[in-house]
Amino acid sequence: MKLSVVVTTWNAEAKIAQCLTSVSWADEIIVVDSSSTDNTPRLAKRFTKHIFTRPNDPMLNVNKNFGFEKATGDWILSLDSDEEIPPALAREMKEKIAKEEASGYWITRKNIIFGKWITHAIWWPDPQLRLFRRGRGKFPEKHVHEYLQVEGKTETLAEPMIHYNYDTVSQFIYKMDALYTPSEVARLQASGYRVVWYDAIRFPVSDFVKLYFAQGGYKDGLHGLVLAGLQAMYSLVVFAKLWEGEQFAEQEPTLGAVVRELGGAGRDVGYWIRTAKIANEKNPLVTLFLKIQRRLARIF
Repeated sequence: MKLSVVVTTWNAEAKIAQCLTSVSWADEIIVVDSSSTDNTPRLAKRFTKHIFTRPNDPMLNVNKNFGFEKATGDWILSLDSDEEIPPALAREMKEKIAKEEASGYWITRKNIIFGKWITHAIWWPDPQLRLFRRGRGKFPEKHVHEYLQVEGKTETLAEPMIHYNYDTVSQFIYKMDALYTPSEVARLQASGYRVVWYDAIRFPVSDFVKLYFAQGGYKDGLHGLVLAGLQAMYSLVVFAKLWEGEQFAEQEPTLGAVVRELGGAGRDVGYWIRTAKIANEKNPLVTLFLKIQRRLARIF
């Protein structure tokens, strides 16, 4: 079975060589470059002659689908330039496509953020559907963070890939503003969402509570705390851009209404704080006390 690797990239001179080296064993490498202004295309030429230059479309998956159309292999592996395939995963992929037991394979992804593998919340195991039979897979091109759609049976590989995600806080803020929040805003607008003032509180609080407490982000130390805070900021920016889309239409939340909303948010935070404590408590009596306390807090 012949395997084609399709890599989409833009201004990735610091990472493209590492990515392409990790798949140099593939039968074919196709690079779709989104009009880079650095040395990315020149570096990519060391690994493949199949390099296509495309407009830097904010809907990133347009160029991914273009690359799939250029592939000639029986199977396609879709990668971004900041991702890497370790040797163990490469061996597993070769074994699986030789058996032809499925049409596509999910791959778990290790996200390296600010120099650390983040092992909780949305960052792990972060499954990605990336390996598929040619002609059976395509991105819908509706949302930046959408999953590849594959016709037929899919399975999950045991070995993970590596994603060198955010290197700096500035990179997080840039991608949030230029790529991800516009896509999220467009999705919510298309769904008919209308701005309500209390979502300025609910959006960020909900995201912080979910990532830090409910999904165990606190187990990643300061990294987990900062990332939960950044994701909360992301949600607030989404709300603010939705409001901007409605020409900053005035709403008049009273002080009392805001206080009540914050009180409700505080109760939710308290619930998840106790839940996190329960999950980490080894003394059964203390656990029981915390459960009772959590229930009473919900009632009152």
